[in-house]
Amino acid sequence: MSALRRVLLAEFLGTLLLLVGVIGSGIMAVRLSPTDVGLQLLQNAAATAGVLVAAISIFGTLSADFNPAVTVGAWLLGHRRGREVPGMIAAQVAGAIAGTVLANVMFDLDVVTWSTRERSGGGLWLAEVVATTGLLLVVFALIRTRRNTHLPYVVGAYIGGAYYFT
Repeated sequence: MSALRRVLLAEFLGTLLLLVGVIGSGIMAVRLSPTDVGLQLLQNAAATAGVLVAAISIFGTLSADFNPAVTVGAWLLGHRRGREVPGMIAAQVAGAIAGTVLANVMFDLDVVTWSTRERSGGGLWLAEVVATTGLLLVVFALIRTRRNTHLPYVVGAYIGGAYYFT
């Protein structure tokens, strides 16, 4: 298998694993704590942080962007070749869709379900910008200072915390 195909497979599988963790833990949190949204948030954040540590640790030697913003940022900073970017983003999107479907099926939900929760507004968009900017700062600061071995734990901790401040 070519190096690029291994990267694409890592992005697909890592993103799939991440979305199974995010969606699956969200479903389980609602089932375990149906009336306590604070506890649901804690459960979802902790599970997501743990899955991120695992996914980045597993796939990090090949590729562990799992997010188009990280992939584009890596390209802009010269860490990725432009020809890799479209395939990586496609693999991430496909992994996200597959992970979402898998989580739904694992919890006996319809393959595709539409959220009834309103997720729009200026504050939400600002929170996404803040969270993504912070993620990019964490990732590229660690890479720039050659502390790559810390990436799984620092990214997991950042995202776990970002659940609360965004």
